[in-house]
Amino acid sequence: MAMVVETARCKGCGLCAKECPHQAIQLAEKLAVIQEACVSCGICSRVCPLQAVRKNEEMAAAAIRCTSCPVQCEVKPGFSGACRRYTNENGILVRNRPFELDGRPDGPLITAVGAGTNYPCCRPAPHIVMDVVDDVEVVTVVTEAPLSYSGVKVKIDTNLHVGEEGSKIRRNGKIVGMVDTEEYGSKMLSIGGANLLTGKDGFVVARTIVDFANGQEVTLNVEGGGPMTLQAGKPPVVNGVADVKMRVGCGSATIGMFAAVLKTAVDEAIILDHHVVGLLSEHLAGAEVGLSWSGVVPNARKSTRGRYFGEPGAGWGGTDIFDPRQAVREVDMTVAKPGMTLLVTETTGQKAAMFRLREDGELLEIPLTEPAKQAVSTIADNCEQARVSVLYTGGVGGSARAGVAVHPLKVTQAVHQGKARLTIGGADTYILPGGGINFMVDVERVVPKGFSWVPTPATVAPVEYTMPLRVYEEIGGHLSAITPLAELKSRLRNDVES
Repeated sequence: MAMVVETARCKGCGLCAKECPHQAIQLAEKLAVIQEACVSCGICSRVCPLQAVRKNEEMAAAAIRCTSCPVQCEVKPGFSGACRRYTNENGILVRNRPFELDGRPDGPLITAVGAGTNYPCCRPAPHIVMDVVDDVEVVTVVTEAPLSYSGVKVKIDTNLHVGEEGSKIRRNGKIVGMVDTEEYGSKMLSIGGANLLTGKDGFVVARTIVDFANGQEVTLNVEGGGPMTLQAGKPPVVNGVADVKMRVGCGSATIGMFAAVLKTAVDEAIILDHHVVGLLSEHLAGAEVGLSWSGVVPNARKSTRGRYFGEPGAGWGGTDIFDPRQAVREVDMTVAKPGMTLLVTETTGQKAAMFRLREDGELLEIPLTEPAKQAVSTIADNCEQARVSVLYTGGVGGSARAGVAVHPLKVTQAVHQGKARLTIGGADTYILPGGGINFMVDVERVVPKGFSWVPTPATVAPVEYTMPLRVYEEIGGHLSAITPLAELKSRLRNDVES
């Protein structure tokens, strides 16, 4: 067996069995037992709190050492390495993901999905191809690059409260990220990153990043919040509630857009929002349509005219208000007129209530009138569908550049100057300014399930560099490793047929 259990140390906690990517460890009589599927990836020894698992110096018979990453798995015939990228087929390690050769219009000649990895990085990339495009000789360099500096940014279109900014996010009890800032109508999560990947729970972090990047459903828990089930391209489920509408704007913006419609329906309107609560009659948009302050004071902290800061929570509009009556702090009866009507709704129009002011200053809830229903529908109809979006982020400014050319700095400069184009799994990237090659890519545009991970731990991204041949020569590209695109396709086609 590749790994050995020191039975005198083992207490049967089961951490090694839980983390093993091949389920190659079982517990028997409260002891860890290594199974035939073990590839000696070493995860078990790194997670064991008692150092009860160590590597056997003798490699198993007929096993092949995989050299595609620093882990150096020992793969027996019929088995795959820890990353499941390579399988020992009759004594040969074969990349078990089909090579996605079809490039993209105006993109790479081929994608890196299924291309494999040449490690260490001083070797030329696995595939460097050339073709003529619009009378220009173009080169694409591809590799599946293990990236320790990687993560995902998860954008959740929802007003539902997910947790306080900075709150830790856990998956299966392990910290995998934190709640980030909010964007317009969306909550942002930051998952992964180098510090978490290299931390004690890095294996869980790596799997979580890749699950998100490959469009899988992921369930997370936020400190101070509740469970969230998230998947790229799908509606978010927060605390068991599937959100369907993304807010049209904050409460103030909603007033600004629909003041005229609201005026025809009610005398006053409060638009609840965890960021900015809007009050129709006091708002400048209310004045624009001929209203003056009604005497109603919202239950929120005043910012500017007709704009109030809401408190985040699990209530209406992502605020801490659960009963629409709570939306009103007080009514100044020296200004307010008995009989006036008040609409309380939220920026998605999913909840609404209507009140009439009595002479004693109390609010009497009444059914929504048809004009009020129409106003609420107008707000809802202008909302987008709530969805989850995922951006994979990574850095390829390190040693991975050596597989592209002999001048790493020139590779970076070519990318930043627009002479070389960086794509991920065929998808365009946004290159962050400044030093290095830090990028972001929409995972829904990448070849499906194009990401994987290795137990260093790191995620593996399909990276492509495309540029004119003359630029590739200027940056010191591996010219001797170039293969004509037609030749590569013909060779791979023949390999499949044979």
